[in-house]
Amino acid sequence: MKLTFHGAAGEVTGSQHLLESQGRKILFDCGLFQGRRAESRLKNEKFGFDPRDIDVVILSHAHIDHSGNLPRLYRLGFRGRVFCTPATADIAEIMLRDSAKIQQEDQRYLSRHLKRGHPPIEPLYDQDDVNGLMELFEPLEFDVRHEINSEFRIRFLNAGHILGSAITEVDLEEDGDWKRITFSGDLGRRDLPLLPDPSPIERCDVLICESTYGNRVHPPSSDIKQELLRIMKEALAVGGRVIVPAFALGRTQQLVYFLNELYNSGQLPPIPVFVDSPLSSRLTSTYRDHLGSMDDDVQRMLVDDLDPFGFPWLRYIQSPTESKELNDREGTMLIIASSGMCENGRVVHHLVHSIAEERNTVVLMGFQAEHTAGRRIAERRKTVRFFDRDFRLNAHVEKLEGLSAHADVNDFRWWFEQAVNAGGVGQAFLVHGEPEAATALADVVRDYCDEDPIIPQRGESFEV
Repeated sequence: MKLTFHGAAGEVTGSQHLLESQGRKILFDCGLFQGRRAESRLKNEKFGFDPRDIDVVILSHAHIDHSGNLPRLYRLGFRGRVFCTPATADIAEIMLRDSAKIQQEDQRYLSRHLKRGHPPIEPLYDQDDVNGLMELFEPLEFDVRHEINSEFRIRFLNAGHILGSAITEVDLEEDGDWKRITFSGDLGRRDLPLLPDPSPIERCDVLICESTYGNRVHPPSSDIKQELLRIMKEALAVGGRVIVPAFALGRTQQLVYFLNELYNSGQLPPIPVFVDSPLSSRLTSTYRDHLGSMDDDVQRMLVDDLDPFGFPWLRYIQSPTESKELNDREGTMLIIASSGMCENGRVVHHLVHSIAEERNTVVLMGFQAEHTAGRRIAERRKTVRFFDRDFRLNAHVEKLEGLSAHADVNDFRWWFEQAVNAGGVGQAFLVHGEPEAATALADVVRDYCDEDPIIPQRGESFEV
């Protein structure tokens, strides 16, 4: 067997790992590389293989850096099958349609600003490509060994990262011998709201494992709810508004769930809460469709509360007109809007109307990448630039980092210990992490593997 790493190798985004065995070509994930525009375009436009040759894609979950280049794969000739969990199929369709819309909007914007003689810019894909791709999806349930054919079996285990996220076990027969290749996808944390903890794995010959936070210990998520309560009470006392930039998938649903818990317990102040993101609204509806796959706490809540994502003071905003009206609304309120790093979306307009006022608060819910408006707010710069204008940052800034959906070093150590108890790991490849994080994780998990862990680079191949 040959394993080639075409993305998220030596870097974090663009997950894409190709397994070849006896003429079969199986692709784990097909994500978009996310970074500076020119570099991203170059990496996303072309594949390191012929898409027409791929037999199967196994999609770990629906985050764009894992799923977002699938329509491009389809556009360039892929017609195989896409295996994933049912929730991932539902969420991926929403995310990919939104991504195609963004591709087309970017194309229109850039075309207006091209220098004379510059070749036209085409979107990576469009809605027709998404339509064709979705016909190839074949959802498979968790915790069942699915026999794709007599030489190929798949089992999905819960990764606990976002709704539908899966650890994948692939069993392949080669020359009469069976080998197991396990792909972690993005491994979640233990004790996060909504989702079950990551499932332990059984013995595997090859493990492809993410390493995003292999050198970090996250603060406990249990603190976030009380911190939110404190921030809302402080805002109410001074008549300020609270703006929460949050990613539409995962983070928004966690926040609303916490607020719903505070409401049910009688602790939530009487403050209007608005989720101002049509994408978040669509994704939250999908979460409601899959309540049965959520953790025990959610199941207990459902006995008395049929909607963990709704309470009387909460309103989901749909139209641009409704969104604009929030900026003229008086009094204390909490607005959750995407994007999470303040680079685009409706949250930018809310920040423009809010950050100059000392009584207002901006709540950042996690890591803010370099060169983003979110990073400049986190650093409490004197001004932040939006729409080619500088706006004074006088608002209070809070940073709440306990809701990262990625495993930290303690979660990885626990997960590898469980694997050893079930037979151990042969060869581990550490991907989806910056070099420092992957190197640190390699040192931690070395004693749990038969061979020293390998940190592959983009384009490298290995016989396994």
